[in-house]
Amino acid sequence: MTTVMLWLSIFLILAGSFFVGIAAIGLLRLPDLYTRMHAAAKAGAFGGSLILIAAALLFGSWIIAFKVLLIILFFYASTPVAGHMIGRAGYLTGIRQWSEAKIDELKGKYCSGSGKLDG
Repeated sequence: MTTVMLWLSIFLILAGSFFVGIAAIGLLRLPDLYTRMHAAAKAGAFGGSLILIAAALLFGSWIIAFKVLLIILFFYASTPVAGHMIGRAGYLTGIRQWSEAKIDELKGKYCSGSGKLDG
């Protein structure tokens, strides 16, 4: 392993840790479920991906790099779906938006009993 690869890995680990830390702060500081969910999904997946790329560089194996690529693809395929389902479940169970939110684009668009969109 070269010194450049080591320093690049260190940088990626620090950058990934920064984004994961931002996601954690967002979970603690943001006002409602919907904004917290957004912070955790975006920054958490990006930070985790950076850390995984650093691990692939440190190990220096094509097999590890391939596995890391598959994991990152799984992150970006599952994170939006999970975020959507959490938000939808929160909305259907009546979790309110932040009091200073300007609009509720789904208000009046869900059937009350079935939870399906009208339209």
